[in-house]
Amino acid sequence: MDMPLHTLDRHFNLPHIRHIDTARPLQWLRMGWEDLRDNVVASLAYGVFFGALGYLILMFAAPRPYLITAAISGFLLIGPIVAAGLYEISRQHTAGRRATLRSSLRGVFDNRDSLFTIGVVLVMVMIAWERLSAILFALLIPGDLPSVDVLREVFLSTSHMSFVATYMIVGGAIACVVFALTAVAVPMLMDRDTDTVTAMMTSLRAVVANLPAMLLWAALIVALMAVGFATMMIGMVVLLPLLGHATWHAYRDLVD
Repeated sequence: MDMPLHTLDRHFNLPHIRHIDTARPLQWLRMGWEDLRDNVVASLAYGVFFGALGYLILMFAAPRPYLITAAISGFLLIGPIVAAGLYEISRQHTAGRRATLRSSLRGVFDNRDSLFTIGVVLVMVMIAWERLSAILFALLIPGDLPSVDVLREVFLSTSHMSFVATYMIVGGAIACVVFALTAVAVPMLMDRDTDTVTAMMTSLRAVVANLPAMLLWAALIVALMAVGFATMMIGMVVLLPLLGHATWHAYRDLVD
């Protein structure tokens, strides 16, 4: 038995999970940077596209206070599927093949069925979180809020502590479940002939078996994504490809 969730083997044919050092996520970032550097045009193309898309989403959400926080957290929730093309670039680069934007898109297309399934799951979670976020704002924030200053007026003040605590607990619980189920699921779907449920259960097992390292990895993702949002998505042009490539190396390290 190599992990507490060994009973999953009764229901799923899961690959062996490796145990890694707690600081290993820092090496994933280094290897991700090397992939980004060696495939800069294709990688930054994804960064520019999704950075621009994220900026448009933020501009749409600006007049709607509850949508601002839901948009930011929702971007994190669907991040694993957004980076599918980046995983394909790293996969081809690791195999010694020349990776291009066209070849990465072809890899995404070839895995469209499994990616569509997990994408639907993530989109449903994002929609549910958006609705739940609106409900929390309506129930726990009295009156109308200034849309532009919602973060400062609510999350950075002491006037709405009960709301902030509830919002963080509920949102954090959802984020933890999604992270555990998708940390390496999408790269696994890109790399192996497997189904979505098996990939998600493998991801769950990998996270539980390497909890300290994966907590560090989750913290690094949140911190770097926060930098991206703080720069109005400009930093996301580089940070999203960096995290996408690093996630591929996380999968390679964790799943035998």
